[in-house]
Amino acid sequence: MSKLFSKENRKVFTEPLNFNNPIVVQVLGICSALAVTSQLEPAIVMGLSVTVITAFAGVIISLIRKTIPTRIRIIIQLVVVATLVTIVSMVLKAFAYDVSVQLSVYVGLIITNCILMGRLEAFSMMNGPWESFLDGVGNGLGYAWILVVVGAARELLGAGTLLGFQIVPEVAYEAGYVNNGMMTMPAMALILVGVVIWVQRAVCGDKEK
Repeated sequence: MSKLFSKENRKVFTEPLNFNNPIVVQVLGICSALAVTSQLEPAIVMGLSVTVITAFAGVIISLIRKTIPTRIRIIIQLVVVATLVTIVSMVLKAFAYDVSVQLSVYVGLIITNCILMGRLEAFSMMNGPWESFLDGVGNGLGYAWILVVVGAARELLGAGTLLGFQIVPEVAYEAGYVNNGMMTMPAMALILVGVVIWVQRAVCGDKEK
């Protein structure tokens, strides 16, 4: 048990959450981060979907890595990811249809997510299943928390709600408060991601010093 949660394995899991975050440090997966964060609910679902797919794709590729011919390894990785994406898409349509409609084509585009293919090629092809699982979960959650922060800010400031529940009280509107319609625009998502990157690098830079 101690080996499963060794210092190295803990580092594999925790680094993508902050110091090696796929969005704010590696600048990967930006397109979907901008596209699905106008509301909190689709941001959460997208983050969890990527986490599940990254984790299990990493495990599968790690298990079969020694049998994959080098020339077709990318094709095998794409087939594994496409299969998992199809399963996740079907589950969403069955149990969360409204969110699935909101996410539209972006669930399918997880197949081409740079985070996924990057971790499979750079990590899972060279490490064991457990380490690959931790790496996948860590990178997925690192991606997810950025989406949640941006999605929460955009929905709260743009509509006064979170997960569809009214947060800004009616008395605020009666006093003259107006929702910021710009928050629903993709440009604001880019600005908010930029702010998160700035804050993260400022904080982490201070800690490193």
